[in-house]
Amino acid sequence: MCGIVAYVGQKPAHEVIIKGLKRLEYRGYDSAGIALMNGGLNIYKKKGRVNELENYLKDKNLDSTIGIGHTRWATHGEPNDVNAHPHYSYSKNLAIIHNGIIENYSALRQELINKGHTFLSETDSEVFIHFIEDIQINNDCTLEEAVRLALTKVVGAYAIVIMSKDNPDMLIAARKGSPLVIGVGKNEFFLASDATPIVEYTNEVVYLNDLEIAVIDNNELNIRTIQDIPMTPYIHTLDMELEAIEKGGYEHFMLKEIFEQPRSIGDCMRGRLDANNGRLVLGGIREYANKLINADRIIIVACGTSWHAGLVAEYFFEEFCRIPVEVEYASEFRYRNPVIKEGDVVIAISQSGETADTLAAIELAKSKGAIIFGVCNVVGSSIARTSHEGAYTHAGPEIGVASTKAFTAQLTVLNMIALRVAHSKGTITESRYHELLVELENIPSKVEQALKLDAQIEHISNEFKDSKNFLYLGRGYNFPVALEGALKLKEISYIHAEGYPAAEMKHGPIALIDEEMPVVFIATRDSSYDKVVSNIQEVKARKGRVIAIVTEGDALIPQMAEFVIEVPRTDEALMPMVSVIPLQLLSYHIAVMRGCNVDQPRNLAKSVTVE
Repeated sequence: MCGIVAYVGQKPAHEVIIKGLKRLEYRGYDSAGIALMNGGLNIYKKKGRVNELENYLKDKNLDSTIGIGHTRWATHGEPNDVNAHPHYSYSKNLAIIHNGIIENYSALRQELINKGHTFLSETDSEVFIHFIEDIQINNDCTLEEAVRLALTKVVGAYAIVIMSKDNPDMLIAARKGSPLVIGVGKNEFFLASDATPIVEYTNEVVYLNDLEIAVIDNNELNIRTIQDIPMTPYIHTLDMELEAIEKGGYEHFMLKEIFEQPRSIGDCMRGRLDANNGRLVLGGIREYANKLINADRIIIVACGTSWHAGLVAEYFFEEFCRIPVEVEYASEFRYRNPVIKEGDVVIAISQSGETADTLAAIELAKSKGAIIFGVCNVVGSSIARTSHEGAYTHAGPEIGVASTKAFTAQLTVLNMIALRVAHSKGTITESRYHELLVELENIPSKVEQALKLDAQIEHISNEFKDSKNFLYLGRGYNFPVALEGALKLKEISYIHAEGYPAAEMKHGPIALIDEEMPVVFIATRDSSYDKVVSNIQEVKARKGRVIAIVTEGDALIPQMAEFVIEVPRTDEALMPMVSVIPLQLLSYHIAVMRGCNVDQPRNLAKSVTVE
């Protein structure tokens, strides 16, 4: 959940690291720090934003071509200067940056205290580097060997980079359950939590695998497992451009990413879908396609917005593929002893491909004989490499913490997978299949039309920016959209919001409705339309303030709703990809009007890499 950047080469290390940490700000953090080899091994760190660290460094000697940097999201110990990373070892000969959680740190800490160690912070990370140094001293071994031995003893997740005062040109890195990528340049190396700080300098990267240790020394990269088995680094070429991680003239990344959706949805379909010729090809699921086609059950595991995409996919798979689907919170999946049979198909959805809970769910399902299909956005990510097969969404980098284009991209890919399965199974007629292919191909243009409502939605946002609560209601395919709309609002504007199936309103939430309560209905023309109209009347009878998302040309609901937002007509099964757009814009404008940090909401991280 934190950000790691490290560098060794010929450039001024602090410039590379500070710029890299700024590129990782979207991951969420509460403090930042840097360690440099500048006349010794020196650490500088501050609570707050990277800018505060940058100001703190202005009068410091920063002459170093090697360094490590970190942005921290607090797990052990409150956010402050002392708990910020990097951390020294007991002798201050070593420094570490660490993402993840060491679960047995308390026992290790007590063991080290008994040996005379004292600790400055409350963090598990400081315990980690003390432990490594203790092993090195007591075993009279190299630092690399000490790291390897330490990793066999610690329990938990980690991505670490270590500097040594005695080895001023060396960096040691390792990972388990937390991402780490190594950029390979000309006589220089870059390490980071993801590729965004690296792409400016090189497009050649090595993705470190779980339980691997990388040693960079004298311009050489060597990788070994914690069992001391040498590995050959495999160099990937990044398919990412610097412009993709810049704001491109928009005030916020979130707004840029909302408006990128016509392109990102189109990119998901490019080379895969040709409606005119009835062609749908998904190369990523070719080898295991029959497992999916013949599955008795599909289990979808995901978290947050990806879970909402999974809920929409449940409707789609069950309607068109006639396969039972269960949608599980990945964070709960492995803690309730789930029933998984050999041959079950698990679809794991994650924007980053690094979500710790989803990875844990995958590992459990694989151990029981399930086939894993990954749907993620980041090439080379852990979920992509752990899955048997899967499909990338090709949405491009998503920097805003509140996921927007990833949601519609995930729906695009999931819908294509379901249509591919349904057509192969014969559970969809040829005419319906071609109808949905055409409608899916037209979604980017319909999203474009929905985005033209921005000014109208901004006006509505001003009306409700001071509200304390919101209720979002939808039925059928639009019920998960209600959940997603509520999530967007609360995570970036800090307004309490709840999403419900519209029919469930009478079973509790209706008690909350009064003249102060905004109620957002996703009320597009579909098989539940008449029922939703009745629900709107129930809210109006209790003086609730209705905002309705309707299909263009609707003549009935505008007579009842205080505010109406018309979206283009499309097939009921594909409507979530269009109806969600006004909800994304509504949450964005309300948050901006409330003075909230839209791209980096408080307490949130983009990629949740710890449980």
